[in-house]
Amino acid sequence: MRPTAHRTWCSNIVRIAPIWLSLTAVPAGAAEDFDFRAPPTPTDRAAAAAVSDLAARLIPVYQDPDPERYLANLSALQLAVGEFAAADISRQSLRERRRKSDFGHPVSRAMVFDIYAHAKALEIENKVTFAEAFAVSYRETIRRLVDRDAFAVTRWLGASPLLYRDALQRAFDQDRANDSIEESEAIELIWKYAAFDAYRSFGAMVVLLNAEDDRRRYTTDSGILLQTPDGASIPVTVIRPSSPGKPLPALLEVTGRDAATYAKECAAHGYAGVVAYTAEKRRSSAGIDPFEFTGADARQVIDWIAKQSWNDGRVGMYGDGYGGYASWAAAKRLPAALKAIATSVAFAPGVSFPMAGNIYQNAAYGWSLQMTDSARADDPVEDAQQWPALNEKWYRSGRSYRDLGRLHGKRNPVFIRWLNHPSYDAYWQNFIPDGKQFAHIMIPVLTMSGYYAASEPGDLYYYTQHHRFNPHANHTLLIGPYDEGMLRVGASASLRGYQVDSTALIDFRELRYQWFNHVFKEAALPALLSDSINYEVMGANEWRHAPSLEAMADGSLRYFLEGAASGANHRLSLHKRTKDAFVGQTTSLTDRKDAAWTPPADLISKSLVPRHGAIFVSDPLSKPATVNGSFTGRLDFAVNKMDMDLNISLYELLPSGDYLRLFAPTYEIRASYAQDRAHRHLLKAGERQTLSFKSERITSRRLLPGSRIAVVLGVGKRPDREINYGTGGDVSEESIADGRIPLKIQWYNDSYVDIPVHK
Repeated sequence: MRPTAHRTWCSNIVRIAPIWLSLTAVPAGAAEDFDFRAPPTPTDRAAAAAVSDLAARLIPVYQDPDPERYLANLSALQLAVGEFAAADISRQSLRERRRKSDFGHPVSRAMVFDIYAHAKALEIENKVTFAEAFAVSYRETIRRLVDRDAFAVTRWLGASPLLYRDALQRAFDQDRANDSIEESEAIELIWKYAAFDAYRSFGAMVVLLNAEDDRRRYTTDSGILLQTPDGASIPVTVIRPSSPGKPLPALLEVTGRDAATYAKECAAHGYAGVVAYTAEKRRSSAGIDPFEFTGADARQVIDWIAKQSWNDGRVGMYGDGYGGYASWAAAKRLPAALKAIATSVAFAPGVSFPMAGNIYQNAAYGWSLQMTDSARADDPVEDAQQWPALNEKWYRSGRSYRDLGRLHGKRNPVFIRWLNHPSYDAYWQNFIPDGKQFAHIMIPVLTMSGYYAASEPGDLYYYTQHHRFNPHANHTLLIGPYDEGMLRVGASASLRGYQVDSTALIDFRELRYQWFNHVFKEAALPALLSDSINYEVMGANEWRHAPSLEAMADGSLRYFLEGAASGANHRLSLHKRTKDAFVGQTTSLTDRKDAAWTPPADLISKSLVPRHGAIFVSDPLSKPATVNGSFTGRLDFAVNKMDMDLNISLYELLPSGDYLRLFAPTYEIRASYAQDRAHRHLLKAGERQTLSFKSERITSRRLLPGSRIAVVLGVGKRPDREINYGTGGDVSEESIADGRIPLKIQWYNDSYVDIPVHK
């Protein structure tokens, strides 16, 4: 048996599907192997027989010193062999044991199997159809639960059967080359089959049963249209408990996507859940900016909510991405009824979207089309194919960035308007709070973000500006090893090849409700949010808390960029050389052989291949160090152009030789805006000069002795980004004709980066 089998399986179950979080495989140890030949597919006729035969051979020999794990795994074996009454009894015994240890937490994902096993037992005992038996088992279980617990269980029951089919298919494919399987892996496989078999059996029934339970618990008002002063309509849906007893605080999300499930979740937690959708497309030949009316529309909805009999006059807002932006847009002119906002990976127009570091990103073109073109049908498959193709087409063409829409064949005046404002000027500043408005935001704010989230700079902008202009701001930040997807659907044990610490596996939505309960219902503040900054230290498997971003670190390591005498990598040195030297770099701005390039997804890699850049690596650390916060630096250089786009990445080079990204995506900055995002300061072509920078990203990672720090310093030239040819003119109007002369840089050894550390 592989010594890491149990740990690997636990990681996989979190990634595969929510149901696996409640199940545990047998611990690693001596065990026999069992003959097993994987069937071709989960739906193959031989699959049920093969898994049943394997389970039948396991039952007589299976043992486990942990009674709860034994009963859970035994029930899966019994389900696989068709001993449904026995499986039902095993799960009843398991519930009795867990009821004592899980006091205060009456539901878990294991309840899905409780309902299923009981239904299979009733089917045989009462000689009824499975549909009839499942309906009885469902109602017996769900109706005794309070709204919050019922919502959780019905959401787990409503997961797509395809999720479990695909997980089982991967397991079969992995085992196909072997003629045998060892015990813990066999139990893992049987659990996957049990989940697949259960969900394909009841999947179609759950929709109607969940709807029936919803009608009993909630009052739903959909089809509400609020008329705006300019004649547009704001569609609104309200879901609230059927018998609240008294007016309730409301939780509002303003969004462009279907979010009725979130409104129901709010109702399940004792709030009036309100969803306001982006207003019916306003007609304009110049195009309507998706950010233009958001704040006013949100405030109108808030004022409407406060006048309803079911509301107690208090409204909280929440959302991610565009919904997160909407919360801040509403708070720009704070409505009296708005009492709290909770956001994650929020758009910050002009800061993190549609550009980052003042560099426009192609993804913003597609998003703006989706938000402004009422005739466009959303097709995820089509989107996944067309945007990379457009990136490559534009990159190969060498045409100006303003021609992106022409190449796609879609007129997009909104995107062109954005390109007309490359600086963070009054146009962008009008969308979110400014200094005085931040100063007047006295309501509690919760921001959740991730070291691997593209919108992290936007979240940090809102946090820092709020505290800058309001020193007494009640604004809390939670951040850890997450990307946008995890912050939306929940943390998982594996993120693009990186194994996330167990302490970081939190339920963001439940934490948000706990925080709202603290604000609106006088509940205790969640312990995880005990200070202004709450961050997970990767590699240390612990949360730490600090009163400010600056307080995360109590020192720094200054590394100078030093050229290598030989070899591919240059050096990061703790000591500056007295003699001037430089690392030369030449980048062709016309070469398009890399048109099909896409950024690597994995956070861990065996090697680094710098793209239009150089790698600088430190000596091994002699003692542990925790990288905490935002790195800064100063570049001493000479360049032959009046501008350039830079990107800087930090890695931990592990003793194993693997490179782990300390944050992602790469920190990108247009050199002419490094000093001030609102005003452009061109470079001095042909002269030696310096440029100071402060990363708009933070991270936290415990580095052990033997690890090294690696810095990748490169020039931005990507198919999915605006390309800066260095003329000093409007970058969006530059074309490949402006790049005939290659970009040449000399990085002098006075250049350095400061890595913040907590000793």
